[in-house]
Amino acid sequence: MVSLKLQKRLAASVLKCGENKIWLDPNEINEISLANSRRNIARLKRDGLIFKKPSVVHSRARVTLRNEAKRKGRHTGTGKRRGTANARLPVKVLWMRRIRVLRRLLKKMRDAKKIDKHIYHTLYMLSKGNQFKNKRVLLETIHDKKREMAEETALAQQADARKSRAKARLARKAAKETTGSEE
Repeated sequence: MVSLKLQKRLAASVLKCGENKIWLDPNEINEISLANSRRNIARLKRDGLIFKKPSVVHSRARVTLRNEAKRKGRHTGTGKRRGTANARLPVKVLWMRRIRVLRRLLKKMRDAKKIDKHIYHTLYMLSKGNQFKNKRVLLETIHDKKREMAEETALAQQADARKSRAKARLARKAAKETTGSEE
């Protein structure tokens, strides 16, 4: 059998690929062995005696299927876990997500004038101190604070009204006494 080492090397250079990707027609070995220049190799390529093999398929179909199953929660039991729980989803990441949600809510409510800056600051510091498990708990606390403030203002108004009524009563009494003593 004739050695086609030269032809393979030239073909790899002409077709711009590796020697393993070159296919030489086994029925036309004699004709291919006569080709000793790049021009001859190019002619054989045109004739279809030499061509570049297609690249090997590396299918990801199984991978996509598995990833879909994983999205549903399959293949994620204790036997499949290599890292610690903290390595898989760090506590810090969970904390950052939670605190950002809480702070965003507080800012939004402060900008919308639903809470004043004093309530904002107290709740901000409490959320920093890990007081609120989630957004719902924080909202409940905000409503409680607002209710307390409303009650305090209502009580203060009632007390003012009571004081003003008492003052008015005393003034009337004093006026009565002065008119009574003049007579």
